Amino acid sequence: MKPLPNNDIALRPRFQLDINKPKQQLLAAFDIKTKPPFLINKIDDHIFIKFNKEKIHFWSPQLHLEITKKSPNTSKIYGLFGPNPTLWTFFMFLHFGVAILFVTLSVWAYSSASLNKPYYLQLGLMVAMIILWFTLYAFGRIGRKKGKPQMHMLNEFINTILDIS
Repeated sequence: MKPLPNNDIALRPRFQLDINKPKQQLLAAFDIKTKPPFLINKIDDHIFIKFNKEKIHFWSPQLHLEITKKSPNTSKIYGLFGPNPTLWTFFMFLHFGVAILFVTLSVWAYSSASLNKPYYLQLGLMVAMIILWFTLYAFGRIGRKKGKPQMHMLNEFINTILDIS
C-alpha cells in the first residue's frame, strides 16, 4: 500500500490491497485484541481498529478492513478510514437537516413572494442556513485535521502487522 499523502486526506479514504498471502494467515495476524494504543475487533472477515480510551478524542478515526480470498494464496483487503460511525451519522444528519430546512424555507419564500406577502424572514433564515452549512463544513475540516496524525498511525500499524513495505 502506498503511504498516505501528508498534505491531504479525503474525508473517508478507501483503499484496496492485493497481498500474496492466504486469507486465513492475514486474519490470524489480527488475532490480538489490543496492541497499545489500538483496540482490534474481529468479526468474521471484518477487522475494526480504533484507539483505546486514553488516546481517543472526539475526532479520532478508526479503520475498517475486509479481507477476501482472491485465490488460494492471494487475498484482497478493502479498507476504509473514517470517524466513529455515531459521529459520522450525526454529522450527516445535521447536513441533511440544514438542507431540508433550506429547501422548506425556499418554498415558503417563493409562496410568500407569489402571494405578494413579505418574505424577508424566509430569506434571512435561508442565509442563516447557508452560514450554518459552511460552519458545519469548517468543523468537518478542523476535525479531519485533528484526526490526521492518528490516521497515519493506523496506516503505519496495518503496514507493520501485514508486513507491507
